[in-house]
Amino acid sequence: MKKNYHLYLGKAGHLTVMSEFLTRGWNVAIPEVDVGDDIFVVQDDNGTLRRVQVKTSTLKQLRNLANIPVHYVFIVRNSDLWTKPVIIRQDYLLDYLQNEKIGSESEGNLNLYFSYSSDKIACSGLDLSKYISDFNDFPLIEE
Repeated sequence: MKKNYHLYLGKAGHLTVMSEFLTRGWNVAIPEVDVGDDIFVVQDDNGTLRRVQVKTSTLKQLRNLANIPVHYVFIVRNSDLWTKPVIIRQDYLLDYLQNEKIGSESEGNLNLYFSYSSDKIACSGLDLSKYISDFNDFPLIEE
């Protein structure tokens, strides 16, 4: 395996998530400068904009709520297949951090460890299954 395999795997996950939004009819763009948002997802006909973070990010970013919340997309490579994406809005994840003590904090970072079993996913004992492929904020765009 390549020395920098994690870089290739990270980019593959990034592109996998972009592909999913494209198949749902949303336009995607990669910002020229990455200051926290990995992808901008846009509904072309009405300008609806969603901010998406695919990789890990700092706890500081999670706590910095903006007018347009970030949607975190967690995707894992298991053998030769990608897991279904877990899509959680920033404000929901922050609520889980503050009230449910999800994950662990270390040096300004939030570490999340997911456990998978059939069609269930959990983090810190909290069932997050309702977020599996939760594209509610990204409905199919049909003409």
